[in-house]
This record gives sequence, C-alpha cells and structure tokens, in this order.
Amino acid sequence: MESADYFVGVAQQALWILALASAPILIPALIVGLLLGMFQAATSINEMTLTFVPKLIVVGLCLALFGSAILMLLVDFTQDIFARIPELVQ
Repeated sequence: MESADYFVGVAQQALWILALASAPILIPALIVGLLLGMFQAATSINEMTLTFVPKLIVVGLCLALFGSAILMLLVDFTQDIFARIPELVQ
C-alpha cells in the first residue's frame, strides 16, 4: 500500500513541477497575446503575424531568462526520483 501512496505523491509532485516549469513561459505569452488581441480589436487590424511574432519573441526572451531555473527544477526533480528508486525495490 505504501508504493501506491508513493506513486500518487510522485504524480502530484510531477504536476506541480510541470506548472512551475511552464508558468514563466506561458503567462507572459498569454499577457502579450491578450494585449495584442485588444490592440487588434481596437484598430481592426487582422494580421496573423502581428500576434505570432511578438509572442515568439516574448517566449524566446522568457526561455533565455528563466531557462536555467526551469532546467535546474527539472534536474532536481529527476535526481530526487532516481534517488528514491532503491526505496521502492526493498
């Protein structure tokens, strides 16, 4: 029964890590998309590249700024999972 609790805990931790890793990229892209959508609605400009290129630039900047922190978060999670493997074997 302990292994079932362990796997539920790992799944919860994995979902939390996923949220933490994706938020620094998705939230700024969402904000930029919302602002550009409001700008397009106000000016009646219906150009697809007007929304795509700025969001692409923002996602690239966020990856450059937060990429190392996201990578370290994923590395720590992976090392923690691998460190717990011997406990499951016993």
